[in-house]
Amino acid sequence: MKKAASAKKAASAKSAASKATAAKATASKSAASKKAAAPKKTTKAAPVKKAPAAKKVAVAPKKATARIKGTAPAKAVVHPPGDESPTALVRRARRINRELAEVFPYAHPELDFENPFQLVVATVLSAQTTDLRVNQTTPSLFAKYPTPEDLAAANPEEVEEILRPCGFFRAKTKSVIGLSKALVEDFGGEVPGRLEDLVKLPGVGRKTAFVVLGNAFGRPGITVDTHFQRLVRRWRWTGESDPDKIEAAVGALFPKSDWTDLSHHVIWHGRRICHARKPACGACPIAPLCPAYGEGETDPEKAKKLLKYEKGGFPGQRLKPPQAYLDAGGTPAPPLGAG
Repeated sequence: MKKAASAKKAASAKSAASKATAAKATASKSAASKKAAAPKKTTKAAPVKKAPAAKKVAVAPKKATARIKGTAPAKAVVHPPGDESPTALVRRARRINRELAEVFPYAHPELDFENPFQLVVATVLSAQTTDLRVNQTTPSLFAKYPTPEDLAAANPEEVEEILRPCGFFRAKTKSVIGLSKALVEDFGGEVPGRLEDLVKLPGVGRKTAFVVLGNAFGRPGITVDTHFQRLVRRWRWTGESDPDKIEAAVGALFPKSDWTDLSHHVIWHGRRICHARKPACGACPIAPLCPAYGEGETDPEKAKKLLKYEKGGFPGQRLKPPQAYLDAGGTPAPPLGAG
């Protein structure tokens, strides 16, 4: 009996030991499998994290840099107003100029002149008055004082009487006599063809100088008068208000060879259609390109009644306009005191 009991105990102990050994083996196998599985997960996850970083660095910055360098050579255009890109701004601005060139193919300086001297004097006189009034006044002035030498030696009171219709006639008399003396003393009686020389003359600023350079000497320049300033801001070509900064910003949008004709197109459009107080939006040929459309009259019939000069059936501003203007149906302005 004792022997049988001890045999049973030995068997059960043996069985327990074998179970413990099996459990240890199972535990070590599962631990080993976990260790083996862990590296596999790490190696799979690592490339996934690196892949997106490589895509981000790729090409985008180069494209953005190329776009700005290629289309915005001047600092003023790199940050155009609104959300319009520099490229889109250049394209829209140039398209507006092309459209206006079709509407005003005969656009020209609206001051009567026969030589650079007459043009520089007429441009100085055009401050704070219309070109029409200047054109009606200068025939008497140049008939009596045809050269810089004549005007330099003139009696100021007699000149004042002639220039009275132009307004600010005392200040303008001082300017035109002063610039005539400077031409005689410093430039041999000839109007200089350089910007740095022209702006030294009394009463002559950059605007006047560019009118003379572009129209008497054929040298490109942008004329930033009140019409030009108003329109380029309406069109959001620039947000600047200083004339020199406007000149730089707009000049960067166009080839230099376009500057003089661009000035004529914009100024003509401002005088005839895109007026300061009530633009004729409903009769505007560039309405689809204008961010300010709707500031004026949008009804086509009502807008037509707002048109001025030849667009509204009225005479232009020159007594002696170019033949191309007359061929297009333009009418010369009447002399002073007519009608």
